[in-house]
Amino acid sequence: MDDDESSGADVSPDVDALREAAEQLLVRKLRSRSLSISESRMVLKGYEQDRIRLETGVIDDIIDDFCRRGYLDDTVLAEQLVTSGVERKGQGRVALSRALSQRGLPRDVIDAALDELPDDDADRALEFARTKAQSLSRLDADTALRRLVGQLSRRGYNGSVAMNAAKTALAEASFRGPRSGVRFVDSD
Repeated sequence: MDDDESSGADVSPDVDALREAAEQLLVRKLRSRSLSISESRMVLKGYEQDRIRLETGVIDDIIDDFCRRGYLDDTVLAEQLVTSGVERKGQGRVALSRALSQRGLPRDVIDAALDELPDDDADRALEFARTKAQSLSRLDADTALRRLVGQLSRRGYNGSVAMNAAKTALAEASFRGPRSGVRFVDSD
């Protein structure tokens, strides 16, 4: 290595190649999973090639370029995560807020996405509780209630919503009686 290379006098082509490689890495990551701006920034900050890292200004330029192209949009990502959390996972507002925060989304984006949700936490909690109540029928009432409230709480429903949904679902399940099970019949 000669003195010009070690002093960094001619690093421009290397920086351009580094930027291009970093952009390609970010595109590959975005193909497999949507990323927030914050997550994308962390990917770029951690990227290095030949022990050279991107400068903050270059990272900002890449992020701005990806936002301009529509590859990164925290508002759209937040809406997608809220929809997925509600429809597929049955999550409440607390769990949704936590999940969006963990993805590095700004508070105002999180609040706007959650404001779009209808105020139906109680309905969604009851729907989830009904799907779980029958499987808890073999337990005593207190244990079943405790477990179901715990499941609802972990999904982000607050205490009173979780308790009401659990009590209602367990009461409904007890009226239905067992759906399956082994029955012994005396044949004599």
